[in-house]
Amino acid sequence: MSNEAVIVDVVRTASGRGKPGGALSGVHPADLLAGVLSELVTRNGLDPALVDDVIGGCVSQVGEQSYNVTRTALLSAGFPDTVPGATIDRQCGSSQQAATFAAQGVMAGSYDVVIACGVESMSRVPLGSSLTTAAGHDPHGLRMRDRYPDGLVNQGVAAELMNQKWKLGRGELDAFAARSHRLAAAAAERGDFDGELRPTTLPDGRVVTEDETIRPGTTLASLATLPPAFRTDALAARFPKLDWHVTAGNSSPLTDGASAALIMSAKRAAELGLNPRARFHSFAVTGSDPRLMLTGVIPATRRILERSGLSIDDLDAYEVNEAFATVPLVWLRELGADPALLNPRGGAIALGHALGSSGTRLLGTLLNHLELTGGRWGLQTMCEGGGMANATIIERL
Repeated sequence: MSNEAVIVDVVRTASGRGKPGGALSGVHPADLLAGVLSELVTRNGLDPALVDDVIGGCVSQVGEQSYNVTRTALLSAGFPDTVPGATIDRQCGSSQQAATFAAQGVMAGSYDVVIACGVESMSRVPLGSSLTTAAGHDPHGLRMRDRYPDGLVNQGVAAELMNQKWKLGRGELDAFAARSHRLAAAAAERGDFDGELRPTTLPDGRVVTEDETIRPGTTLASLATLPPAFRTDALAARFPKLDWHVTAGNSSPLTDGASAALIMSAKRAAELGLNPRARFHSFAVTGSDPRLMLTGVIPATRRILERSGLSIDDLDAYEVNEAFATVPLVWLRELGADPALLNPRGGAIALGHALGSSGTRLLGTLLNHLELTGGRWGLQTMCEGGGMANATIIERL
């Protein structure tokens, strides 16, 4: 099938702590993204002039990440100025959506060669910057407030409300967080990330090659000492029945990073002598209650399984983004999935969640795991701000 959309390669930077002094904090976000774009075409021997489009994800599109950071990055990477680029925002799923749009463009015959990518520098463009650039800025408006008169909440409080609804305790959340670090540390020690990681050269000449966010020494005892991250007196009064279990330790850290995937039609890959590593099989995107906001991975997974004709038992691995430990734990309960196949190399609690980059980062981690283990089918799904979720199924070739 000439318009079959295949994945030729996926690369990423290491994950840096998204705060001043973090390993990647000295690098402009456009340069972070330019680095992975350059690596992608160089290591595949691809003339960048053949790229029909570059679609990138970024959440905080202000300051250094404004003015279509994807176009800035591809020009910074030395691509010809004839190559276009667009930056999209579907919150945490932005680059997963970029990959979906890229693959759908190939399947529709609009693209032969396309790059999906994403970037977020949370050290240089802090979380929430797009909401605070103007005094009194209101992202919702009157009609939204009329529809939800009780008000919306941030994602941390949404996770707490899910903990209450699904009766998740602090110990269960912390145990899952410790698992994430344990699995990620073991994978790093084995060299499992080597195929997807590219070195990032800092302005001072130092080179970053390892994920800064993995904490191998994380234990239940150390996690138990951390205070609730989202409890305030005002919120405690508003939600008097919440036990406040979400901490910095069982949540994904603020992260800097970039990632990119080279996507083609199977026909063009063959013409260029490139070996496809996987093909896109199915896609789904759903909306969910913006007051809970993080539950969308459940209906998104159910929808994609129905569309694909596969069952949860057919899948060999699943990446469910660990925005909070709450999300994959609730997903496991609702889908009846095998815990051993969930985020087998650890997840965002250990590997970081550079918002706009996370979708293509998960794609690369999933693909490399399927190749290493001989698995065929992989699912990735991600909850998104405002109450949405994407799901994607790939088939290893």
